[in-house]
Amino acid sequence: MSSPASIAETKALLKATLRQFEDFPTKGILFEDILPIFKSPKTFQSLIDAINHQIEANFSTPESKPDVVVGLDARGFLFGPTLALQLGAAFVPVRKQGKVPGPTVEAEFEKEYGKDVFVMQADAIKAGQKVIIVDDIIATGGSAKAAGQLVNKLGGKILEYVFILELDFLHGRDQLDAPVYTLLSGQPEKLGS
Repeated sequence: MSSPASIAETKALLKATLRQFEDFPTKGILFEDILPIFKSPKTFQSLIDAINHQIEANFSTPESKPDVVVGLDARGFLFGPTLALQLGAAFVPVRKQGKVPGPTVEAEFEKEYGKDVFVMQADAIKAGQKVIIVDDIIATGGSAKAAGQLVNKLGGKILEYVFILELDFLHGRDQLDAPVYTLLSGQPEKLGS
């Protein structure tokens, strides 16, 4: 189990590991690249331990433990299944439309340049199951909000949204219907700020 000191160390390690790319995927965007986290087993394990510590601290009783971890397409898939295993919970992916077989539920969300649709298999979450929603970064909150709508449609109860990094200036957490936990926050509002 992580201690507050080791969580502070993990935050410093993650911050040092992330890379930024200016003008990707379009001009004016400062892209946060989380992929280097997964090059180092130590860094990846530190990430999982820190998130697991947060969840276990908030939901420590058997009645409050999450039943399901929902990971958003696509970078929530990189650590969501590992976190689910650590918590003894199921993992459910949220995918873009056209990527999931069988009956599905869907929710539309706004992107920077238009709209997109997230889907989840209609039997992925049972009514009353307790859910943690994870993704790499929260920016505007649109994709996480859509994932939350899917969980709600199936009768799940969202305990918390968990992100590695939050772009505070976009106020994405204001869109969400449950507590938000992020390990890191930051990034200037504009390049060069």
